[in-house]
Amino acid sequence: MDYNNGGQLGGDPSRQTAAEIARKKVLAAYSGASQNSSQAQTVTNSTQSRIVLGANRFQDNTAHLKDTPISTTQTSQINSESWKRYHSAWQNYYQKYYSEYYSNAARNYIAQEKLKAEREKAEEDEIAFALASVGGKKTTASGLSLNEENEEEADDIKNRLRSKIRRKASDNAKKTRKFRKFTPILVGAIVTLTILFLQYNRLIFAPIMAYVSPGNAPAGQIESLDPTITTTVSSDPRLIIPKLNVDVPIRFGVALDDVMESMNNGVTHYRIAGASAYPGQVGNFVITGHSAGDVYNSNPYKYIFSGLERLEDGDLIYVNYESVRYTYRVVKKEVIEPTNVAALVVQTDKPLITLVTCTPLGTSRYRLLVTGEQISPAYANEGESGTPSEDPTENIDENTSMPANEPTFFENIWNFLTGN
Repeated sequence: MDYNNGGQLGGDPSRQTAAEIARKKVLAAYSGASQNSSQAQTVTNSTQSRIVLGANRFQDNTAHLKDTPISTTQTSQINSESWKRYHSAWQNYYQKYYSEYYSNAARNYIAQEKLKAEREKAEEDEIAFALASVGGKKTTASGLSLNEENEEEADDIKNRLRSKIRRKASDNAKKTRKFRKFTPILVGAIVTLTILFLQYNRLIFAPIMAYVSPGNAPAGQIESLDPTITTTVSSDPRLIIPKLNVDVPIRFGVALDDVMESMNNGVTHYRIAGASAYPGQVGNFVITGHSAGDVYNSNPYKYIFSGLERLEDGDLIYVNYESVRYTYRVVKKEVIEPTNVAALVVQTDKPLITLVTCTPLGTSRYRLLVTGEQISPAYANEGESGTPSEDPTENIDENTSMPANEPTFFENIWNFLTGN
């Protein structure tokens, strides 16, 4: 080998000729391979050219420094700049290469999807046209019978149509199976949430209704009541609480067994031995009403006492009874057990009113008692004021409970099963 002549053999012309022919063949083969990857090679050659050009410029810029002493600091700066240009060149090369690569891949994918859609549409059009031409009876538009070739074509079209329908059905079945395992969970969640709503919806809506007027009368009309008016009111018995915007009818003369049903039509006079006074009489005048109910229940008075716990000492309560307005001032609030009916029996020389409802809101666990004293009209300590009341004929025992809210969803089911 002659290393001084580029690796060629020297001295023998025949050998040089053979080497030249081989070199041309290699170049021809290399040129053919290069044409198959022209885009990538163009980017590579461009990048390599820039790298070589940068290196040549670097050599030209540093050639005149061969005979000049260079300090260590200058050398490190030159090397650092050279490495920066080197890495920058490679980064540009990879960025352009992969950008071109992914762009081509995206274009190919879009072209394939478009071609696939066009093929499916063409196939559907072909089948539809063939079916429209052939029909179920295998006859032409003129009514002539098809020959055997057309019959085979019609059968082939029908087979392809069946295959297409079967393939689509199979794909849909696979998609359905993926989500089928979540169906029981979804159904169970819906059923659970529905049951919870039916049972506990009053826990949500009762506190809201405590601050959204539970009564139907306009607030301004109730607030304008004159407590000094005692003889020019309607004869309809009504309970009026301005602070709560409550204006509701009072039902009198209801037996203990019918109190729960009576509260669906307003608040009810609750009479027991020792607490059976009427408005204006010395003793305890007891009124009971609901504080919560199911939102889907049609009872218009299910929230009428939902805001009762908002009353404070000094708030006013009005009762219209036999065309007389009685005014009471709140003096006490307390929470008791539902069976503590004896708390309603009060030894007093004043006309009192006690409002009874369930608490906490949305439950029937305890009973809230709000007691007020009559301040208008004037009364006699001997108990002669007001309409005389009949002596209560119904006594209570230790197991008797005060009226409660409407039964909950599960309580209704239990009452239905037990026949209560």
